[in-house]
Parts: sequence; structure tokens; C-alpha cells
Amino acid sequence: MSTPTETKSLTGSFTAAAFEAHLATLGAAPAWWLDRKRAAYEKFAALPMPKRTDESWRFSSLGTLTLDGFRVERVEPSALSVASPFGPAALTFLNNARSGFPALPAALAAQGVIVTTLAEAVVRHSALLQAHFMAQPQKLGSEKFAALHTAFVGDGAFIYIPRGVTVSEPIIVAHFATGAGSAVFPHTLVIAEENSKVTVVDYFASDSKSSPLATRPSSPAPETDALAVGANDLYAGHGAQLTYVAAQNWSPTTLSFQFNSTIVRRDARVQSLNLHLGARQARHESLSQLQAPGAFSEMLALTIAEGAQEFDQRTLQIHQAPNTKSDLLYKNALRDRSRTIFSGLIVVDPDAQKTDAYQSNRNLMLSDDAEASSLPGLEIQANDVRCTHGATTSRIDPEQEFYLQARGIAKADADELLTFGFFEEVLARLESPALHDALAELIKGKFEK
Repeated sequence: MSTPTETKSLTGSFTAAAFEAHLATLGAAPAWWLDRKRAAYEKFAALPMPKRTDESWRFSSLGTLTLDGFRVERVEPSALSVASPFGPAALTFLNNARSGFPALPAALAAQGVIVTTLAEAVVRHSALLQAHFMAQPQKLGSEKFAALHTAFVGDGAFIYIPRGVTVSEPIIVAHFATGAGSAVFPHTLVIAEENSKVTVVDYFASDSKSSPLATRPSSPAPETDALAVGANDLYAGHGAQLTYVAAQNWSPTTLSFQFNSTIVRRDARVQSLNLHLGARQARHESLSQLQAPGAFSEMLALTIAEGAQEFDQRTLQIHQAPNTKSDLLYKNALRDRSRTIFSGLIVVDPDAQKTDAYQSNRNLMLSDDAEASSLPGLEIQANDVRCTHGATTSRIDPEQEFYLQARGIAKADADELLTFGFFEEVLARLESPALHDALAELIKGKFEK
């Protein structure tokens, strides 16, 4: 018997005619860019929708996945009604189009730092874009949706940090969506060359009329108001230090896909932290490849699930060289009838001796009706390694809750305080107090609604 997704159109609203209309908006784009988009569309149109027999979609809700009823629509910047909680953005996008473009500080420009749009990079930095844009194939189940992203992405952020340059302040990129039925394809590409250092922040949000902080869903939404299919590429050259923070704050009726690909070279360090707040159904896939000795990848995530939200997280840590290290810690707090899914795999290649890999998914259940599924895994082909993986699911300690309530703190407030304590282990790993506080305020905002 077929699942609902198996009987739906393979392309939904993203027909060949819609794709040709998208290409017509690109202007004088280079041939390689157009060829890559055409190949991606052909792949998207040919691949099936996920099926319940697909191991990479185990536990996922497939009946609610749809590509019908969406459109790529530009709106005027004046329609924007949500600001970034991280401060002024270097780049802002509204429904796939740039909205404002503050000048890069002269000191950074003089050092060769580039903060521009993908549309500009296609023309002026074509070789770099061609080498790094979606360069790593998706391996975690969403190949069809990643191909849709490549085919329809219109603009995004292109950030280049030259060799030996340190950028002291975070580079903030804001992606906003507005309008019922809108389809957005946010993208951020970060290239940190040898011995450089940079922090990049991505913020994803819907306008205030449909902000997930405005209402708390208590039942499945009757329809999906928006579709967000985003991606980010992170490249850390030899000795580079790259910190990437993303906060997903889409509306409570958004269907969201987000794909991360991280490349870590010799003695480089990449720290990524993803905060998941919004969307009706959100799938996040993260691939980290440690390609040279001394590479280190730290993969962090925090999720607050409530109402009938579903957060589906799939990760892959690939150790391809000796003496590499990865550390994954994903924490979820679940309320009401929400669901979370975690499926993570550590792969150690035959030549990757002295690998040190850690993977942990911890779930805090704040409701008897919530559901958390965890599938950690190992695939080790070397014999001199240290790999640890595991998952835990628990409730708030009644004694801790009683201690707070005995001192006049209401149960809801006590649960919030204890949840913040649960999350602090992740937030404390950030070097920047300002980023720590901004993320804490976003988390607090969701608890207050």
C-alpha cells in the first residue's frame, strides 16, 4: 500500500514551466551556473518523494510532506516586519531577494574580506562559487529537496575570509519569509581560508504576522503557509577557525528543510550551533567531513518542540584522515504532543587511525504526550580509534522541581529554569557572550508564549 507522498506529483508546484520562469529572472548568469541548475532540476523531477520504506526517513511524518501550492514570489522590502535579534545584519534577504546592503567596513575590505550575494558572486567570484557551492552531495535522505534548492535558489550570502585574516565581530545574515504560499531558498556559503578566523550567524524568520512567537500551536495546522528549503556550505582551510550559529524561527505552519555541509582541513576547527524553534515540520541534515590530520568539528543543536511540531535531525560525521576529532551534542526539550527524531552516524574510514569521535542526543520530556526517537550509530573501519555514541531520554527531576516550587516558584517557571539549565551546557560552549545571550533570549521568548 502506498503512502500519501508516493501518490503525489513528483514536482508539485515546481513544474518545468516554473523552473524556466525562474531561469528567466537570472539575467546574464554564466553557462556553468545555468547548466548546474538545469541538471539539478532534472534530478529533482526524476527522484521520488520519500517513502515509508526509506531507512533515512524512519519515524518521519511523510503524509504531511507536500510540494503543492507554493510559489516563488518577491515582495517589497517595506513588507518586512521582523528584525534580527543578533544586531544589524550585513546581508538581509526577503523572499529570496536582497533587501538592503550595508557597506562592508573599510578595514575588512582592505584585507580582502568579501561579504556579498550569490548573485554577485556568480559574476565576480565565479571560480570560488563553482568550487564550493553545494560541492558535497547529500547523503542523508533529502537528495530530492537539495536538488530543488539548487534549481531554484535565486540569491543568498557569499562570505570569503582570506588567508590569515581575523574578523572580530560576527557577520550576521538574516533570511525572512512573508506571504501565504511563499517558497524561499535561503543559502549561505562561507569560505575561511588558511589560518583565518570568523563567526557567521544565520537567522531565519517569518514576518511578525505569522511568527512562531506569536501563537503556540495546539493542533496540526490545516495547511502549510510556506516552504523553506535552505542550505549552507562551510569550508575551513588549514588552521582556520570558523564558528557558525543558526537560529530557525519560521512560522508555526512552515514546512522547512535545511542542509549543512562542512569541510574541515588540517588543524582547522569548526563549531556549529543550530537553534530550532519554528516550523510545523522541520528537517535538518548536517554532514561534517574531516579531511586532514588535526581537523576538529563540533556539532551542537538545541530544539524546543511544542504543540504538534516535528523536528527531524539527521547527522553524519565522516573521519577521512588520521588524528581527527568530532564532538556532537544535540539537546531537545519537548512539550505538548511534539515529536523529535535524531538519527546520527559516525563513519571512520580505514586510514583514519587515532580518530576521536563523540555523539550524544539528549531529550528532556516536558509532557507525557511528547515523543522522542533516537538512532545513534557507528561505522568504524579503523582499529585504533575512540568512538562514543549514545542517547538519553528523561523527565525533569521531581526533587529539583519540588525544591524550586517550595521556594514560591510556579511549576511552569520552575520547568523553564530547569530547561535552561539543561540547555546551558551547549550555550556555554560559545566563545561570544553576546551570542549566548541572544540565543537565550530567543529560547526565553518561546517559553513565554
